[in-house]
Amino acid sequence: MTTASLRSQRFKVLLAGVFSQLLCIGVARFAYTPLLPVMQQQSWIGDADGGWLAALNYAGYMLGALLAATVRSIHVKDTLYRLCLVLAVLTTAGMALTEHFWLWAGLRFLAGFSSSGAMLLASGLIMHWLIQHRQRVELGIHFAGLGLGIVLAAVAVELMLALSLDWQAQWWGFSVLAVGLLVPAWRWLPRPSPAVPGASGGESVATKPPTRTFMRWMLAAYFCAGYGYVISATFIVTIVEREPLLAGAGNWTFALVGLAAAPAVMLWDLVARRIGYLGALILAMGIQVIGIVLPTVTTSLAAVLFSAVLYGGTFLGCVSLVLTMAGRLYPASPARMMGKMTLAYGSAQIIAPALTGMLAEATGHYSVGLWLAGGFVALGALLLTWLRRVDQTAQRLDADAKAAVYAT
Repeated sequence: MTTASLRSQRFKVLLAGVFSQLLCIGVARFAYTPLLPVMQQQSWIGDADGGWLAALNYAGYMLGALLAATVRSIHVKDTLYRLCLVLAVLTTAGMALTEHFWLWAGLRFLAGFSSSGAMLLASGLIMHWLIQHRQRVELGIHFAGLGLGIVLAAVAVELMLALSLDWQAQWWGFSVLAVGLLVPAWRWLPRPSPAVPGASGGESVATKPPTRTFMRWMLAAYFCAGYGYVISATFIVTIVEREPLLAGAGNWTFALVGLAAAPAVMLWDLVARRIGYLGALILAMGIQVIGIVLPTVTTSLAAVLFSAVLYGGTFLGCVSLVLTMAGRLYPASPARMMGKMTLAYGSAQIIAPALTGMLAEATGHYSVGLWLAGGFVALGALLLTWLRRVDQTAQRLDADAKAAVYAT
């Protein structure tokens, strides 16, 4: 393969990851967020029901993430990835075919499962291809697809509302879009081939297992981060649309979240090189607290949009920083740590939407849920601040991040 053709192939492989994010995250997972207020206006669904459906979606994601972390065979992962692409299309279309709660629940669960294919399986398959072909292992473009997926969902709903489409027609519109996204996501990511001799991608790096203290407090902090992330990810459009002065701005606010999230991975990698992984994670969570609670303090459009930027620019950074730390501690198999982390992060994502939906139905607003989410994230940042001071693993990780400045 010539240099030019290899460069072209690399570009298509990375774009396959982006299209998988647009399909499985933007459509299958996050179309629900801007469509929720439309469904509430035009169908029977209430705040508590909306929260439970979101919780089941995240339960499906957690199952998919744990499966992705335990499967060893790259060929099985490839098969699961393609199954997730098909599930993303089918579950999106299925939402238009019924108004039965338990059928919706099953569809949202499977849609959540499919989203793990883009988030975790695709990243592993892309990394495998890059290593085999001796290319730089850079996944910033891939994860930028998550932010672009949010933008896609928000803009699509806004356009379909302008065409006066009801909620069922909008799910059908997303289904057609999903089929179009499926083609490049499927075709442009090659099936894994046998390993190329000598293409290990670098020297073997010894595992540096973390202390028990590090794992315990990191799991607790990541649970808190997961709780904070999921509330705005699920209800931000509904929260904005219920404010009389902000009606009509919900989808654009959600789109701004996606635009802020798109470059977040690369941005927080740069921050970590200056203040360490733990330092960057603490800073990101501190900023995210402001982004979460700001809509409860003021309802001005400028403040809400600023809140969206703060939230969007931090939630994906938190995930990428923890992924990077897992890679540092377990270079040969980062899934060893990420399986545990996903369990903590995912369990919060199951509990939080259901609880917030019930609180909103009981009080008539989402303020209590937002303050609770902000409180959890603040607690997580405090736990990490303490951990950074007392634990040798945390201190070593920060030193490794800063050392990267001089190694590049």
